[in-house]
Amino acid sequence: MTRPVMETTPSLARDLAALGRVTEGVSYESVLRGVTEAVARGVPGCAAGTAELWQEGSALLAASHSELIALTDRERDLREGPSREALATGRPVLIADVMRDPRWPCYAATAVRHGVRSVLALPIEVDRAVVVIGLYAVRPGAFAGGGPLMTMLADQVTVVLSNIWEYDDVVTGAAQMQEALAGRSIIDQAKGIIMSASGCSAEAAFDELRRVSQHRQVKVADLARLLVTEHQNKHRGGRAE
Repeated sequence: MTRPVMETTPSLARDLAALGRVTEGVSYESVLRGVTEAVARGVPGCAAGTAELWQEGSALLAASHSELIALTDRERDLREGPSREALATGRPVLIADVMRDPRWPCYAATAVRHGVRSVLALPIEVDRAVVVIGLYAVRPGAFAGGGPLMTMLADQVTVVLSNIWEYDDVVTGAAQMQEALAGRSIIDQAKGIIMSASGCSAEAAFDELRRVSQHRQVKVADLARLLVTEHQNKHRGGRAE
């Protein structure tokens, strides 16, 4: 008798929840690979797993076993198979036995060569992407439906990816803020140089920077950085003499 997939929910949920603790160095690749390893460990009968992250027509693939990369690449080349069907329809796709399923004979032949007999493909829609989780077994009839498993995976994977996106947004925002602060500092230095040389106000110095930047078609911050560098080099040369 086939063991229900939902028996694994508690342990699998814990493994996936651990992936949601995003820290520096975590990447989409490492998270997807973690998902594949978690389903391979946590789902009865599942020998291996894949995870495809689809964004704007491009896919990022991770697999718990290298053989599945070749099988997934073959499926993409054929443009047919369980994962492609799941991606296109947004519904789970089950192959109880690849040797008896008539839908994709070319895919089935490749799957058998890699020792795969049953497949369950689960599509998960996330805010910015679609993730297709593939479960693979070495015996037929390994998977009994996908409803409870898909619900749990959808919840956990959504949390994981949302955390990564939020982390990326925070890191990007911090970098942009740091860049803005650095740009403002260099502009203030350049304004001081202009004010010292011409005796003008800070506002007039900034207007001059902006006028020259527009004429040269460069950013104000880049022009300011050039002016400050030239000023520093001039004074260093003067002291050397």
